[in-house]
Amino acid sequence: MSQHDNKTVTTDTRHTQLERALAEQNLPRLVDVLDGMPTSEVTAALERLNLKQRALVYRLLPKTRALEVFEGLDATLQGDLVQGLQDEEVAVVFAELDPDDRVSLLDELPASVATRLLHALPAAERELTAAVLGYPHRSIGRRMSPEYVTTHPHLTAGQSLERVRQRLASAETVYTLPVLDDQRRLVGVVSLRDLMKADPSTPVARLVQDAHSARATEDAEAVSRRCAELKLLALPIVDAEARLAGILTVDDALRILEEAESEDHARIGGSEPLRRPYLSTPVRSIVRSRLVWLLVLAVGATLTVQVLEIFEDTLEQMVALSLFIPLLIGTGGNAGNQAATTLTRALALEDVHPRDILKVLAREVRVGLSLGLLLGATGFLFASWVYGTPIGAVVGLTLLSICTLAATVGGGMPLLARVVRADPAVFSNPFITTFVDATGLVIYFFIAKAVLQL
Repeated sequence: MSQHDNKTVTTDTRHTQLERALAEQNLPRLVDVLDGMPTSEVTAALERLNLKQRALVYRLLPKTRALEVFEGLDATLQGDLVQGLQDEEVAVVFAELDPDDRVSLLDELPASVATRLLHALPAAERELTAAVLGYPHRSIGRRMSPEYVTTHPHLTAGQSLERVRQRLASAETVYTLPVLDDQRRLVGVVSLRDLMKADPSTPVARLVQDAHSARATEDAEAVSRRCAELKLLALPIVDAEARLAGILTVDDALRILEEAESEDHARIGGSEPLRRPYLSTPVRSIVRSRLVWLLVLAVGATLTVQVLEIFEDTLEQMVALSLFIPLLIGTGGNAGNQAATTLTRALALEDVHPRDILKVLAREVRVGLSLGLLLGATGFLFASWVYGTPIGAVVGLTLLSICTLAATVGGGMPLLARVVRADPAVFSNPFITTFVDATGLVIYFFIAKAVLQL
């Protein structure tokens, strides 16, 4: 057995022991198990427990370790845990969080609880938190950290390092220092490595490098992707007048991108994203996340029923046509979903923009035609062999037409969604499947009527 397998077995054993101690209400045993678990495992274990069990386990953790575990939880689970703790326990944990993490937690709490926690903060921490709260939802200002270390061009490397030492305990990161002028406008950045390599008397003005930055009102996902692509440890965030407002660290950027990707995958699959780990999500929340889209798709599927009703006489004359309906609409839906998924991802990566729609449509027409020719030829050969050449021609021509239409619509829909400021993932697979099902049947029956003279 490999070392990785041994580690997995050990982790599973500890989780089993934890659950057994909880079931038996054996608190001394529970404390022993928690003491033997790394912090990351305790966090993962809490994600699998219900609200009451989570609060119980959390209360058994030492104070310093409890804060580490709390910071590792998703904001939604943090909000759940707050509901199960007493006010004084919550106040202590809340005061120790970074301002940007506090804001994420406040967004998950009822307004009355959020207001009470804010008022309990020391004045300086309340001011930092309020600064982040003032930016719109989904903006990077809402996710930036206002705790950072800065320096100035007229300071020396030694003076800058002293500023770092004074703020080590509170700063979000010290590896990249924004360089500001006297009006707090961003003029560049300097790395901690360069400061440590330089002679202490070297002016920062000789070490400063050009800085990438982002406006605080920009979209959080777009800025995070830029930070990741540029491989920056920290990205300065500025206000409308180029004054420094905060920083975005690479770990926060990656967390934002992970959240965005989870959201896109859920919506591409026709459901709303779960805002907490699966095992911690109540069944009613899972039902609610899927029900709306299933109802929308069910209503859309009535179009398919109406098309079948319109061409009922055609089906009666040639019953063999009905055998190929699942194949045709399934192939069309899959072709459209492939195109939509590809373009949704390309939009997220900014490989394409709405202005590229004509180029995208031209490419997807060619892709659809190529796929249609290959699949149509296969369908023609198979259907002709079993049901005769006329039926084979109908199936082959329909596959050619449906693949071309599906790829074109699937490629264009996400771009259209971006133009109307909707989520491209929402416009993608669920709606495309419904659209292609209905239009594909219309195409199928018109080709059948023309080829078979029905």
